[in-house]
Amino acid sequence: MRTFMTTVTAAAAAALLLTGCSGSMSGGHGMASPSTSTTGAATLRTGLNTIFAEHVVLASAATGAALDGRDAEFKAAAGALDASSVAIGQAIGSVYGKDAEAAFLPLWRRHIGFAVDYTTGVAAGDRAKQDKAVSDLVAYSQDFGAFLASANPNLPKSVVAELVKHHVVTLKDVIDAQAARDHGRAYAAMRTASAHMAMIADPLAAAIAKQFPDRFPGASTSVSAGLRTTLNVALREHVYLAAFATGAALGGRDAEFKAVANALDANSVAIAQAIGSVYGKDAEAAFLPLWRRHIGFAVDYTTGVAPGDRTKQDRAVSDLVAYSQDFGAFLASANPNLPKSVVADLVKHHVVTLKSVVDAQAAKDYAKAYGGERTAAGHMQQIADPLAEAIVKQFPDRYRG
Repeated sequence: MRTFMTTVTAAAAAALLLTGCSGSMSGGHGMASPSTSTTGAATLRTGLNTIFAEHVVLASAATGAALDGRDAEFKAAAGALDASSVAIGQAIGSVYGKDAEAAFLPLWRRHIGFAVDYTTGVAAGDRAKQDKAVSDLVAYSQDFGAFLASANPNLPKSVVAELVKHHVVTLKDVIDAQAARDHGRAYAAMRTASAHMAMIADPLAAAIAKQFPDRFPGASTSVSAGLRTTLNVALREHVYLAAFATGAALGGRDAEFKAVANALDANSVAIAQAIGSVYGKDAEAAFLPLWRRHIGFAVDYTTGVAPGDRTKQDRAVSDLVAYSQDFGAFLASANPNLPKSVVADLVKHHVVTLKSVVDAQAAKDYAKAYGGERTAAGHMQQIADPLAEAIVKQFPDRYRG
């Protein structure tokens, strides 16, 4: 199903490898039934959630760079944002065909243009331009609602329009906080705006699965599908927040670094709580300091890169590689379906992709840095999907369809 479904299919294959499952994913005659976390409907829900959340994160990065006068970074973030828009268009096209994809992309890009108008109005203190942009965005929500309603009878125009309007409002909150240089509020608002996208992605996935049950079997609303989506979104957010933190540190933006570091730690707590919801409070308490350790090593690498201290960089990389073994051992001890060596190798790849981002940021190659962020975020699915599948296999009674 083009780019969108190719990515998630690869991750599903990794899940099969890690959990030792066999047979077809189709659940056809004579084949093993698919897990409720790997059905077509569950895959659709996860894919839509991650790509819509990425849209918010990249839009926030672009407006933040624009308001701060970092022109080269703004262009790179805007380029990554448009690449994300193309991917969203391809996701729509994978369901409704090329004509729908061709109609969707310029429609989606329109609201990004209006957000840019609002940002330039804020930067100039031009109230009239700000008000016009907000008016355009509210009107746009009706157009977007009409588009989806015309494609899918399970999506009422008024409901979709209201959800999109709320997306506009939450993104406006981010821009206002960025303009006020209230970095703490800006990053908190970004996380809120990103989380809100589930209110669009989840109903859209459910409506598509209802419209095309043969193509998207299973229940997108199952508990196991929710687990898979939660892990994917949280781990991808980790990558973006870590990259924003290292970017701020290397750019000498201390106030922003402190704010995004706090947001990154809040994300770490949320990931630990997700682990705790499965394995209990003791596991949550053990996981959080372990997870924080690799963030500390990433900070060590960044502070080594800044002054060109090769010894410190090498030490941080060595610590991160050793950490991947500790993390693999932790998950393997909790779940027999997660081989330590496989988990460790996936975590090591996470470390390598994040290191590439830091190196690009230090070289001020912002296009490479944002491309690297999207790659590193995408790789987290290779951890999140197998973890979700292994948990479902371990606790089948708790994660029924």
